[in-house]
Amino acid sequence: MEPALHLDVADATATVRIANPAKRNAMTTAMWQALPALLERCAADPAVRVLVLTGEGGTFCAGADISGLGEDGGERARGLAVAAEEALAAFPKPTIAAVRGHCVGGGCQLAAACDLRFAAQDASFGITPARLGIVYAASSTRRLVDLVGPATAKYLLFSAELIDAERALRTGLVDEVWPAGALEKRVAEFAATLASRSQLTQAAAKEFAAGPAGEDRLAHWAGQARGSKDPAEGVAAFLERRRPRFTWTV
Repeated sequence: MEPALHLDVADATATVRIANPAKRNAMTTAMWQALPALLERCAADPAVRVLVLTGEGGTFCAGADISGLGEDGGERARGLAVAAEEALAAFPKPTIAAVRGHCVGGGCQLAAACDLRFAAQDASFGITPARLGIVYAASSTRRLVDLVGPATAKYLLFSAELIDAERALRTGLVDEVWPAGALEKRVAEFAATLASRSQLTQAAAKEFAAGPAGEDRLAHWAGQARGSKDPAEGVAAFLERRRPRFTWTV
């Protein structure tokens, strides 16, 4: 199988699978390049309300394919990885990383850029530039610190050691841990829950959670709320004890 990113859309969920089984789903330069365009396509698709990022088979992603780093020592590839990470973090709809097996290096970078991370009990996590003498990107470092705090971020970055799923859960790197055989069902169920909720609420919350909002953005979201039928529909559905039919889209 050629290294690639595979996309499937079903039941309002876009599933992106990292596929490079010969190298434990390591990301090639071409795969890093392809991810932002694929995300843009999903963001523009009204049929997509949630995105799940996962790996083909029994592992998530073993990082970047270092055999393709090139003569510049990987500077270009690292730039592409950061661009892909930023595109994933900026995706306007909820994102879930479904992690089995190794989630290492660039794989952990991608998982950290998702809104939520659900892991199998056999998952392991690590950020490994210290093994290669590489300076981890400032933006990626800050995202990791925001997620797990400075002490755990330093532990991971200084040591390049792997941690198991239970420790990842304790430190906030992971949101839920499940037996390997139950992970796919749990992620599908939770994605369906997210898909049933108001995209207006989710999109505004995602932007606000990313940092302080300026007056222009506060005014933007106030205008979106006033012009949307979602608030009235949510109240009516609650009173009528039925599932709401939200219509606002990104």
